[in-house]
Amino acid sequence: MKPAPLPAIDPLRILHEHPEDCAWRTWTRPQQVVGIALLVALALLLWRAPLPGLLLLNGLAIVFYVLHSFYKFWLIWTSLERPVALAFTPEELAGLRDEDLPTYTILIPLYREALVLPRLVEGLSRLDYPPEKLEIQLLMEEDDPITQEACAKLDLPPQFRPLVVPDSQPKTKPKACNYGLYACDSDCLVIFDAEDRPEPDQLKKAAAAFRKVPERIVCLQAKLNFYNQRHNLLTRWFTSEYSVWFDLFLPGLTASGWPIPLGGTSNHFKVKALKELGGWDPFNVTEDCDLGIRLHKHGYGAAMIDSTTWEEANGNFLSWCRQRSRWVKGYIQTYLVHMRRPFRLLRQLGLGSFFSFQMTIGGAVACFLLNPIYWLMTLLWFLTHSATISAIFPTPVYALGTFCLLVANFVFVYITVVGCLNRGYYDLVKYSVLTPLYWLMMSWGAYKAVAQLITRPHYWEKTDHGTMGGAG
Repeated sequence: MKPAPLPAIDPLRILHEHPEDCAWRTWTRPQQVVGIALLVALALLLWRAPLPGLLLLNGLAIVFYVLHSFYKFWLIWTSLERPVALAFTPEELAGLRDEDLPTYTILIPLYREALVLPRLVEGLSRLDYPPEKLEIQLLMEEDDPITQEACAKLDLPPQFRPLVVPDSQPKTKPKACNYGLYACDSDCLVIFDAEDRPEPDQLKKAAAAFRKVPERIVCLQAKLNFYNQRHNLLTRWFTSEYSVWFDLFLPGLTASGWPIPLGGTSNHFKVKALKELGGWDPFNVTEDCDLGIRLHKHGYGAAMIDSTTWEEANGNFLSWCRQRSRWVKGYIQTYLVHMRRPFRLLRQLGLGSFFSFQMTIGGAVACFLLNPIYWLMTLLWFLTHSATISAIFPTPVYALGTFCLLVANFVFVYITVVGCLNRGYYDLVKYSVLTPLYWLMMSWGAYKAVAQLITRPHYWEKTDHGTMGGAG
């Protein structure tokens, strides 16, 4: 089937209608002034009083670590105490009448995905949803003729709608999704990636959930996990991370009523609300995380449904690092965009959600960047017993630092164990002992992200799909 032309659509609507929420400019002028002033003040402090300056910075960092640790402990505890994912029995889903179901659009952004396209079409054709109420948009890029040719050779069912996204900048997934959003007139919409394998009844679960939740809930996040979790050590670590993030951490945020940094796929939306927000930010390379914050900031909410979409874990280190650095870069973009007016953000979110935003978005990046520094200091102290390192760890700071090193790190490893057990991945538990090595890899990606934020802030590093094999 040949792709259909798109109507005239402005994919940069958020830039024109809500520029304050757009990552088109990485730093605003006030942020640049404040940032430079802080750097100058820090340089003067370390020049005039190096030891007190290092002691102050170390004390602040250790206090942050303690707060961040207790914050994550609280969320995991909350998710275990108060399960919030909306679940439905097969009998409840069978009782849904086709005529009562909302119309649904599925967005599938595709770029260099000819390899996985046949399997994608086959999998989506098995979704348990009335075809007459379903539109599946295959969003292909204009400069990707290979995927277009592969699509033209397929005998697509009538609910599939191949579309070609015009070649323009920025060349990102959210820009393609905006074309799909404004080209659809359905009640609900969901995004799947090219390699995704959603559970067949996921759309019905989402439709049932939208009828059950309050009107302000306009987004439902399904859980994500991997079908090739045992391909190699990296995919095992990645699977453990996702099992904690989607099965424990995000449900904890949901139960607490705090903003959810959405996953990049399996987000179900009410189309009307999404259009009111201006769609996705095409300049943000983690548009999902940003959109989760914007929903909450503008009075909307998100919830979770008990359904899993199976993805392909990235098992190649270089490819994984590119993907991770893009995610971290997007987190920094999201933090800078929403902190342009911090006091207004505090009023919009409320104190609890504002604190959660600091810990979830800014705090995650800070941990990635700080971890190697403290690991290096610990190693140097054991090797040299440096007097300078000892001086910046007076008794109170040393006690808190020891807590973070021994207790907090142990608990974080244990949380990974709980995530694997909760998913039934008992054979992956033993690999949790090596999780600190995975943290080191995350820090590598974070430093790469900082460098790229300066040189190529809107560059989208493509993740290769279809290279890891089938279910593992």
